Amino acid sequence: MPDAYVVNWTAVALAFLVGLGAMAIMLLASILISPRRPSEKKGIAYESGILPTKLNWTQFNVRYYIFGILFLIFDVEAVFLFPWAVIFADSGIPAYVFYEMIIFIAVLLLGVLYAWRKGVLNWR
Repeated sequence: MPDAYVVNWTAVALAFLVGLGAMAIMLLASILISPRRPSEKKGIAYESGILPTKLNWTQFNVRYYIFGILFLIFDVEAVFLFPWAVIFADSGIPAYVFYEMIIFIAVLLLGVLYAWRKGVLNWR
């Protein structure tokens, strides 16, 4: 094995050990230095400044979940679209790749139009 590999991996191992040591020191310091004053109020879950009630079950509108799913769909679309656009602009990719992406965007656009027509995007 060449000496350059040994030097590089030694540096990586040394950085790993220094990082582990720093984490251990910080965790130990926080355990030793932190004040401990337990109280009943500290054990209560914080929910936007509102004290929790005895009723643990509440019904949520399905609209929240639909918005979340639509956000994820179009977030993933952006994740696919941006790298494709960067690579497509810089290289000589064949023209059919461009049309495949147009079809992909059209399918997503149809999904938005469907959700819009169903009234999912209306916040009442």
